[in-house]
Amino acid sequence: MRENNKTNDQLLEELNELRQRIQELEVCKKERKADQAALRESEKRFQQLYDEAPVGYHDLDIKGRITRVNRRELEMLGYSPGEMLGKPVWSFFVEEETTRKVILAKLSGDVSFHDTFERTFRRKDGTTLPTLVEDRVLRDKDKQIIGIRSTVEDITERRQTEEALRKSEEQLRQWQRVEAIGRLAGGVAHDFNNLLMTIKGCSELLLGAFDPRDPRREEVEEILKAAERATSLTRQLLAFGRRQVLQPQVLDLNAVVLNMEKMLRRLIGEDIQLNISLERELWSVKVDPGMIEQVIMNLAVNSRDAMPNGGKLTIETANVIHDEEYASHHVSVKPGYYVMLAISDTGCGMDKETQSHLFEPFFTTKEKGKGTGLGLSTVYGIVKQSGGNIWTYSEPGLGTTFKIYLSRVEKAAREYKPRIKPRDMSAPGGTETILLVEDEESVRSMVSKILQNKGYTVLEASHGNDAIELCDKYEGSIHLMVTDVIMPQMSGRELAERLAPMRPEMRVLYMSGYPDNTIVQHGVLEPGTAFLQKPFTINALELKVREILDSARARGRQAQSFEQISLFRK
Repeated sequence: MRENNKTNDQLLEELNELRQRIQELEVCKKERKADQAALRESEKRFQQLYDEAPVGYHDLDIKGRITRVNRRELEMLGYSPGEMLGKPVWSFFVEEETTRKVILAKLSGDVSFHDTFERTFRRKDGTTLPTLVEDRVLRDKDKQIIGIRSTVEDITERRQTEEALRKSEEQLRQWQRVEAIGRLAGGVAHDFNNLLMTIKGCSELLLGAFDPRDPRREEVEEILKAAERATSLTRQLLAFGRRQVLQPQVLDLNAVVLNMEKMLRRLIGEDIQLNISLERELWSVKVDPGMIEQVIMNLAVNSRDAMPNGGKLTIETANVIHDEEYASHHVSVKPGYYVMLAISDTGCGMDKETQSHLFEPFFTTKEKGKGTGLGLSTVYGIVKQSGGNIWTYSEPGLGTTFKIYLSRVEKAAREYKPRIKPRDMSAPGGTETILLVEDEESVRSMVSKILQNKGYTVLEASHGNDAIELCDKYEGSIHLMVTDVIMPQMSGRELAERLAPMRPEMRVLYMSGYPDNTIVQHGVLEPGTAFLQKPFTINALELKVREILDSARARGRQAQSFEQISLFRK
């Protein structure tokens, strides 16, 4: 009986232990369920993060087949999960064979386990997507390779940014090259103009000394013709180098285009159709009318030559606004309001190599003897000196468009009146005294002879200090100083300022192969400044000298009259 009681006690104890164990198992079961729920929630969060990641993800098995792909990658490529899962990943790349070899080499352990490379995906719609792919090899607990997990980043914007940067750098290099050539061309033209000044002046003097029936006149006339052609070339070089004297005025470009229409139709010929499309309320610009006419004419000639079998030439004006984004992609452009002048043709077009040299002087694709190669470089120089920009859009076989942008001005445009070239007329001489300051001896001698032939008394000086000393010693009146702009020791402008207190009545005429910054601010002649650009003709010099002296005399008489009126009123 005692044994049975003991047994019952044991059974009771075991039963209690069993109950306790069951309770522990229940607790473990609940904890396990909680862990499983947490795991499922974690997996759910991971899948959500996996799908909503800003980059694409896919997993590969040991054979390179896609076992998992996130929503972002599916959206990037346009496929459904069923169209990608189970497929070899390389079948979705443009570089299919190269990618296959790289992936299989990674899975076999033959190459780096972790690397990044650029690859191009083929989208479902047939377009391509540039990407940056990062591969990480997956391993099991025994360190055996079981697959690859890849990150896929869309680099379309980066490629576009890199391309925009490349284009900007190319524009900058081209702009710097053209600028350097422009400085060189302007300097050469300046020196060449001094030589032409002597050639033309002496030839004209020689021609005037010959009898009209002298057979030697023909040879001298040929020299003058050659000098005129050389003068035309140097002027174009000066335009390219932005060293011309401009006389800008506020005007309406539409009026300029319409005034040139008849001339342009004759220029391009009947087999080329001319279309003109003008903005109705075009903003005003401030440019030299003669220079902008030359720009339009040169571009029209360029288009005509690109259409030997006929075609269409379109001239267009428009108001445009350049924002920060546009300016960031175009060298030397600032955001703001502009007037656009576009000239387009349906000609042969140009490749990128030709466009990169387009504005360089003497560059031409025409046959020998068909062009100087200075037309477009002249256009470039005029546009730049006018504060504008010019851009070219062209493809072989598709024609060319030149777009010129000039800054808008708030002032109302003046009525446009085409300039009429004055007829050559003989200038009367005089007996006034003229101080001639020129460091080039040949030019000084020739100009002195021209002035003396017209009856003037000429005092010669080779540089500024020489002129100051001469003015100090000369007791008579000096009515006019004709001086070169750029000279050793001091410039013509500085000389004029030094002499003004000594000779307040003396007028000044500047002459130069190109206008120096002391005379011209950004290529614009200061009001009241008398200037002759070398090489000038004898007649041009004689007329200019007489004009200045006569205007000084007229002002003197006017001042005297005012003084007499004032005395009478007193």
